[in-house]
Amino acid sequence: MAATSHTGNGQFPDAGTPVQFTRDEELTAYREMLLIRRFEEKAGQLYGMGFIGGFCHLYIGQEAVVVGMQMAIKPGDQVITTYRDHGHMLATGMDAKGVMAELTGRSGGYSRGKGGSMHMFSKEKNFYGGHGIVGANVPLGAGLAFANKYRGNDNVCLTYFGDGAANQGQVYEAFNMAKLWHLPVIFIIENNRYAMGTAIERAAATTDFSRRGASFDIPGEQVDGMDVRAVRAAGERAVKRARAGEGPCILEMLTYRYRGHSMSDPAKYRTREEVERVREERDPIERVRRRMLEAGMIKEDELKKIDGEIRSIVNAAAEFAQNDPEPDASELWTDVLLPA
Repeated sequence: MAATSHTGNGQFPDAGTPVQFTRDEELTAYREMLLIRRFEEKAGQLYGMGFIGGFCHLYIGQEAVVVGMQMAIKPGDQVITTYRDHGHMLATGMDAKGVMAELTGRSGGYSRGKGGSMHMFSKEKNFYGGHGIVGANVPLGAGLAFANKYRGNDNVCLTYFGDGAANQGQVYEAFNMAKLWHLPVIFIIENNRYAMGTAIERAAATTDFSRRGASFDIPGEQVDGMDVRAVRAAGERAVKRARAGEGPCILEMLTYRYRGHSMSDPAKYRTREEVERVREERDPIERVRRRMLEAGMIKEDELKKIDGEIRSIVNAAAEFAQNDPEPDASELWTDVLLPA
């Protein structure tokens, strides 16, 4: 798995001959990405209405990354990520009602209303968070992979983090251990170019993040993170390698977030024209939609029906999240290690 060269100027790599999806695969990718998009749009609305408090980081624009990677793994494989995590939860199959209820701090949420946007988990879906400390989940992902190797199973851990977190020291400590012990971990850098609000060219001495593991002999690859087919193809290569005992690798997903870093970020560090250009030319959902229509796989009215179904799921989740009761006061003392 050789790293490709950085394309520069905010461009995306040439994926070469793209992997072809069947109609069912295209529809699955479309539904999953659309669910994330509509969910995040609704979360943004609820935040503006005061139903969601604290920090809230939306995944709008980056949907192809997590959906493509989920198409490349099997049940039993683990996922761990940072605080831009709602999309990862939904892609792993976590229920939209439970995720939205956690955002609004209700008892029906995945962490019973106590974790909020950045801290919810699902043992059933092998989703290990949602972590608020930048880069802190990366050594945890290596730890999950170590457990897989120790137990002798063939599970792989997908460890997601952003371009900002890629400059954190603990990331490289994790790289070293992962390579030293040949751990089945895939480090997925979701490079949306701006971290918390600083362009990568101003924050990183080297902007080809796929090469960040070079000194540890960890191979890397740059991927068009706005094309779900390219993501899945790269994911399958990396997963096959990890299952074969060949150790970690890095996938740098060149992607883009349409919203600010969080709901409180006006994103004045980039132009409106830049955002609109990516939306028009690279939107991951529109690309699938256009492919299906042009190939005659589906008709416009069928797509409208799917959109209606997705909106119904999201509206039901929002309704549940606004009316579910808040946690009982006794929850203050659960899941807390008290001194003897």
